[in-house]
Amino acid sequence: MLTILGFAMIATFLVLIMLKKMSPIAALVLIPALFCVFVGKGAKLGDYVLDGVTSLAPTAAMLMFAIVYFGVMIDVGLFDPIVRAILKFCKADPLRIVVGTAVLAAIVSLDGDGSTTFMITVSAMYPLYKRLKMSLVVMTGVAAMANGVMNTLPWGGPTARAATALKLDASDIFIPMIPALAVGLLGVLALSYVLGRRERKRLGVLTLDEVLVEETETGSTSETVLVGAGTGTGAGGGSGSGTGFGKKAAPTGGSGSGRDADADADIDGSAAKDHEGAEESEDDERLAGLDPNRTTLRPKLYWFNALLTVTLLTAMIMELLPIPVLFLLGAALALTVNFPHMPDQKARLGAHAENVLNVAGMVFAAAVFTGVLTGTGMVDSMANWLVDNIPDGMGPHMAFVTGVLSIPLTYFMSNDGFYFGVLPVLAEAGQAHGVSSLEIARASLVGQPLHMSSPLVPAVYVLVGMAKVEFGDHTRFVVKWAALTSLVILAAGMLFGII
Repeated sequence: MLTILGFAMIATFLVLIMLKKMSPIAALVLIPALFCVFVGKGAKLGDYVLDGVTSLAPTAAMLMFAIVYFGVMIDVGLFDPIVRAILKFCKADPLRIVVGTAVLAAIVSLDGDGSTTFMITVSAMYPLYKRLKMSLVVMTGVAAMANGVMNTLPWGGPTARAATALKLDASDIFIPMIPALAVGLLGVLALSYVLGRRERKRLGVLTLDEVLVEETETGSTSETVLVGAGTGTGAGGGSGSGTGFGKKAAPTGGSGSGRDADADADIDGSAAKDHEGAEESEDDERLAGLDPNRTTLRPKLYWFNALLTVTLLTAMIMELLPIPVLFLLGAALALTVNFPHMPDQKARLGAHAENVLNVAGMVFAAAVFTGVLTGTGMVDSMANWLVDNIPDGMGPHMAFVTGVLSIPLTYFMSNDGFYFGVLPVLAEAGQAHGVSSLEIARASLVGQPLHMSSPLVPAVYVLVGMAKVEFGDHTRFVVKWAALTSLVILAAGMLFGII
């Protein structure tokens, strides 16, 4: 019964958010609460929620201060040179922009933290996607998959968990997997190329001069901006019109909430929502954040901010302090040095308060979901059911079975639940048929490209929140491509004899 209710709870959640019948926060709270009552453990709901909140509180704290830190770094101009370099490389070509998104996400992922990766990637690429009216779900999907492949780095989490659970050396797991993971990353780049060609066909190609323009709006002063602030006012298949800034690439559907009908057959065009005007105003403010004349720029402190960021990321990789503490200290120092006056500090905190509230709220809502899923025993019941139903004839192929199971299980479960709860059982079953624990551990990394878009991963809410993409739209778009990427890694691992 627990198994059925567990799968039913997850399915209900996914269906409701993909059909947009409930907001992610409401679904993450109300659905598990309802199923907790169905299980007959409603009286323990409070304990389950508190357990979940306790386990995710450090993550929420990290995300809160990370958003403030990187928000300040964007305000003071630390990433402006990166945006300019990307823009020069991309030359307003949608194909190059999508491929550049994958490359940037993969490079930044070397720090081992998904939230950091998404904040930097979205901050750099969002203005280009909005200016050219490109599909924002393409950006979130490509970034999530690239980060998912790179998340297998020994300091990224999954490899360390597998090594700890099976008492193995992390390097023995990761280093032999490098060829298969490289193939997976090449697969993400190839997919980015295909999606980029689709966007190029839909939008056409602008010249660099059409993006770096001296924009003049009737009745306002002339202002040079790095990326034009115009965004389409329509969403769907109609022809989008700018807000009066710059030149249009081609008649296209506006990007509105981040969905675009022509970008992918699975993304439905829809009528513009009543609140789109407010969202468009927010988008304009975010695009104006790259104005080279903005008052928050601190060019004299550029190298201080760059050194502070490098030091912070190095300390994260070396685990000198817990990540929440590092970002707390970094945010406080960045605010104090760059904005020594209290009114300026309050203004910067206020500017990023919306993102902080949205992400932190989503994390604590996810704590209800994970708390109920774990506390009621549904996770254990589902995992045991899957393992028990593996055919006896598949015993000698347990590495392959582990790779296949890791794709759905790491999506529906936390990494801790999978690596510390399910993986030891799979390894024991493999050893009974002569399959080494090392092969099982390597195969367990296969599902990470899909895992990074799981509703149980806090970092994904940073990604969709900053990109202003509905979580349901992101899920519908990315699941099939991320699962395909995972299967490519599994096939490469078996072909090279790694798994």
